[in-house]
Amino acid sequence: MKTEHVTQSFNGYLFLTISLLIFFSGLGIILFTEIRWLGVVLVVLDSLFLFPGFFLVNPNESKVLLLFGEYKGTVKDNGFFWANPFYHKKRISLRAQNFDSERIKVNDKKGNPIMISGIVVWRVKDTYKAAFDVTDYHSFVKVQSEAALRELAGSYAYDNMDDEGHEMTLRSGHDEVNHALETQLRARLAIAGIEVIEARIGYLAYAPEIASAMLRRQQAEAVVAARMKIVEGAVGMVEQALLHLSKKAIIELDEEKKAAMVSNLMVVLCSDKDATPIVNAGTLHQ
Repeated sequence: MKTEHVTQSFNGYLFLTISLLIFFSGLGIILFTEIRWLGVVLVVLDSLFLFPGFFLVNPNESKVLLLFGEYKGTVKDNGFFWANPFYHKKRISLRAQNFDSERIKVNDKKGNPIMISGIVVWRVKDTYKAAFDVTDYHSFVKVQSEAALRELAGSYAYDNMDDEGHEMTLRSGHDEVNHALETQLRARLAIAGIEVIEARIGYLAYAPEIASAMLRRQQAEAVVAARMKIVEGAVGMVEQALLHLSKKAIIELDEEKKAAMVSNLMVVLCSDKDATPIVNAGTLHQ
């Protein structure tokens, strides 16, 4: 399989000077001599074989040269050049380009429908592959980027719904997930001579049909986690209260009184509302 090879073309300013000399010489022969046919021949040859050979190569651009369907090389130097007028000169940009994919609906590893999009920064590295190994390398980048996103989404869960596992997810594993996307794209786009500079997830969310249900689930998990922290702190506070009362011998509590005190403290500490104090003017048993 062929690959790119860089070629050099003739200095355009030199050939422009030669072309102008031939053109004005032919024009002078036509106007001031009797052998006008010679002047016509010079002007026609100059117009047909010298003028069509000039071309420009702008910064971060290239020209792929073809001669009757045969690849002759790629010019990457910037400037004004002249080449065989029968060459077909195909322009290919070497600039870095952004591709922001559309949001597509896919299923994650657990089968949940999600919406995902990607951002890819790429540029042409091998002009031969970009020009001849694929039909349209811009379209190729688009299709392969979306295919890589679909495969990536199927390899990871959107999020961990429980605390038992610590599996990498699309939401939590940004670096790993983006690296996996870059690796996939480099393998897929190498056939087109495309270099992937950066690839990352641009948008990630649950699909609309399950978004509200997943939001309620996440809110419920947050409430449960908060309750667990409150209960854990309340138990510690009750334990410290009983320990201090026992050490300082402020009051002697039997098991029944301890149980009542623990119950009251847990209600006060874990309640969603502020406790309403009640003054007991009698004994502990009233």
